[in-house]
Amino acid sequence: MGMELAYNQALDYLYSFVDYSLKKSSELAKADFNLERMRALMALLGNPEQKYPSLHVAGTKGKGSTSALMASALTAAGYKTGLYSSPHLQDYVERIQIDGRPISHVQLVDLVEQVKPHVAAVPKLTTFEITTAIGFLHFAQQKVDAAVIEVGLGGRLDATNVITPCVSVITSLSYDHMAVLGNTLTLIAGEKAGILKPGIPVVSSPQKDEARAVLERVAKERHSPLTLVGREVIYEAGQHSLEGQTLTIFNRQSPVSNSKSVILRVPLLGQHQVVNAATAYAALKASGLNVSDEAIAKGFARVKWPCRFEIVRRAPPVILDSAHNQDSFEKLAQTLEDYFPGRPVLLIFGSSEDKNVAGMLAALEGRLELVLATKAVHPRAIEPEKIVETANRLGIRAEAATRVDAALARALNLAASGGEIVLSAGSMFVTAEVKTALEKISLAKV
Repeated sequence: MGMELAYNQALDYLYSFVDYSLKKSSELAKADFNLERMRALMALLGNPEQKYPSLHVAGTKGKGSTSALMASALTAAGYKTGLYSSPHLQDYVERIQIDGRPISHVQLVDLVEQVKPHVAAVPKLTTFEITTAIGFLHFAQQKVDAAVIEVGLGGRLDATNVITPCVSVITSLSYDHMAVLGNTLTLIAGEKAGILKPGIPVVSSPQKDEARAVLERVAKERHSPLTLVGREVIYEAGQHSLEGQTLTIFNRQSPVSNSKSVILRVPLLGQHQVVNAATAYAALKASGLNVSDEAIAKGFARVKWPCRFEIVRRAPPVILDSAHNQDSFEKLAQTLEDYFPGRPVLLIFGSSEDKNVAGMLAALEGRLELVLATKAVHPRAIEPEKIVETANRLGIRAEAATRVDAALARALNLAASGGEIVLSAGSMFVTAEVKTALEKISLAKV
């Protein structure tokens, strides 16, 4: 059998189980989330997740970037480092990486075959649970020295929450997945705080008062030492350009480092990435792993995390972003102002049906020349015509393009004469399709 056929059959097997990432919010709200299935599967596999130290990351926004920064720093420090994240952009294997490299198609096929008999013994497993188990198993078999594990959804009942990490990390909390996590910051923070383990240090990004109060209460109940970025660990943004930005971190109030301050550079753009970098730094120092400031500086400087205000073309600018709720669109608006002040935007926009489309578009309202509403190949995607209606109610020009590649072609054509920024945001799935379409265009020119 050809390897690509075997790989596609392995993916078909994984997708033959319940995949809540493909379910509408009404179905998601009724989902049977619990950790007993996952614990049973891990026991059958020999509990591979216990064979290396883990750093566990939950949050509404920033958890992927924070995870990538930590993994890159650990690799720079000489650790063989696993990174488990979701969703993927273009290829399923992106979810499971070691030292920045995704596992191969051959490896995924082999791992699927290994877990099949054990999966058959545990009823009602989901796609995400099986994939998480495969990630944990791969890291153990490859003898990683440490692994950064990103939560999929929520925290308390997420499949990744079977681990006992050396540090728990909570990034920025805001409103998202309310059908599952609750419609207040208190409820959302409670679900995220479910990853806190007794006696294990916890590091949190700056939070709104409502969310911070929950984290402080849970940390106290579980005797988990809490480091709050912006309080125990102080940070200050430095210079920024299209090549990256610097920040200074001060540890005068915190026991997590002996140094008074350290200057770091990150290629990720936007003020929110300064916060993510400070959170990643504090988490590494709280983890108990041996990671020097020099290693952190080297790892942060070389981190790669696509589609986070990623400028893939300069003239006219084409930017790929992963913002998909109102809070992240407000951060996106600030980043646009920091790097391209006043420049009009052609927005390629798609969204899931449970998102606050009006809130996202309103965050960019003054900058939008035109919204090109489109739809990814995803069952939760909202119809482009509904996005156009919402945009028009806000007084924003919009038009529908059923296919993502058609929306991109239209935006590039308009920007060629008008010089506007072409920006993709609103859905990771749409942005992933834009990235693929751009790569095809580049290949066609070679």
